Amino acid sequence: MSRLNQLLRYRKHLEERYNKLVERSNDYKYVDETKSDRAAFKAMKVLEKLNRVNYLDKKFLNPIS
Repeated sequence: MSRLNQLLRYRKHLEERYNKLVERSNDYKYVDETKSDRAAFKAMKVLEKLNRVNYLDKKFLNPIS
């Protein structure tokens, strides 16, 4: 498997994880504030990783720009 395919699979994994955590955060917003905050914090961490992967993806797919 090429590195580019690994990068795309990792990005998809991170996107799914991020969406799940945001949904969990919204679900617990009024039920358990601690769980909501924890899920939101984890979502922020995953979003940071996702932004790094997106930067690399742009860099390697469009090396000229």
